[in-house]
Amino acid sequence: MVDSYHFYLPTKVFFGVDALHRISEVLEKEDSSHVLIITDKGIVKAGLVDALEKKLNDLNVIYNVFDEVEPNPKSSTISKGLEMSKLHDSTLIIGLGGGSSIDTAKAIAIMRRNDGSILDYEGVGLVVNNPLPTIMIPTTAGTGSEVTASTIITDENTLFKMAIISEKIFPTYAIVDPVLTLGCPNFIISSTGVDALTHAIESYLSKQKNGIVSEIALKAIKLINENISTSYFRGNDLQSNSRMLEASMLAGMAFSQTRLGNVHAISQSFGGLFNIPHGFANAVLLPYVLEFNYKAAVDDFCEIAKAMNLYQDSKTKNENAYSVVERILELNEELGIPKTTKDLGVDLEKLDVLIRDSMRSGNIHVNPRITSSEDIKEIIINSYEGKL
Repeated sequence: MVDSYHFYLPTKVFFGVDALHRISEVLEKEDSSHVLIITDKGIVKAGLVDALEKKLNDLNVIYNVFDEVEPNPKSSTISKGLEMSKLHDSTLIIGLGGGSSIDTAKAIAIMRRNDGSILDYEGVGLVVNNPLPTIMIPTTAGTGSEVTASTIITDENTLFKMAIISEKIFPTYAIVDPVLTLGCPNFIISSTGVDALTHAIESYLSKQKNGIVSEIALKAIKLINENISTSYFRGNDLQSNSRMLEASMLAGMAFSQTRLGNVHAISQSFGGLFNIPHGFANAVLLPYVLEFNYKAAVDDFCEIAKAMNLYQDSKTKNENAYSVVERILELNEELGIPKTTKDLGVDLEKLDVLIRDSMRSGNIHVNPRITSSEDIKEIIINSYEGKL
């Protein structure tokens, strides 16, 4: 039987060194009479907004900057940014920064053309009208949000990180320039890099994967495994940073088609309740979830092992599959990632809420191994205590 599948990516991507220069082409095609830049104060302090502002000034584009984005962006932040966008009658939204800035930009663009609150759109396919045109410019090699059909926002009333998923949310343009990642702090390189690796691995293991997604995900896994250490230890190595940024984008393309798995189901509950940075939550959880999953997908784990240059013919399939778990543990230690979720600030007094919120995620349903609330409980406790 011949496989059939659907792959949809409407985002126009400009990738490469100095790709930021291509923004002039984009602004000529879209109504850029008033642009709103969405970012955070760290990006402003790093001078990255200055480079974008110079481009806009050279093109005589009127713009404003909303720089109040925080990690795990809240629904009230969306409301504040939306008010600024309405006040200045923005015609185009630019998201500049990491995943939080890009997710916030997506949400504000949605709400400019849809009624109610951003909280009304939790779930799949509920966005009615196309958002404002968007340009997403990542400054970290991690989330891949510049090419995905989702945005993650924290509901402040329930402390739940909710997912809004719709093909309408795909950014209009992505400008992916590795120069913008130079000078990134080590802790951001490590956490966002393993975040991207998690995206690629969970996409490859997803029950919704297909042939083209599998190839993209494996390519991302290979690139990250080969380049993350160099990027981390050298910092300003343009070649390794470029490959990490490419891998992050490829992983985003992959999971935009497949969703993810148990790592993200659980990590989003951590982010909502304890405001733990998403990349660190994923990185710490990854080996514990892989240990839970590997026997349900031994052949797939062996393919991941091959992509990570771990596979050995002298070993059994189970041994090769488990070598992926061992590699992630080794990588996390090398990159200074905490070993346990206790080290991240998880409090098991909230265990019941964590289980409930994890099971609420649609990612549970595409995880390769059938997962119950008891399984989630065991994974969380094991990750807290460091038991594998």
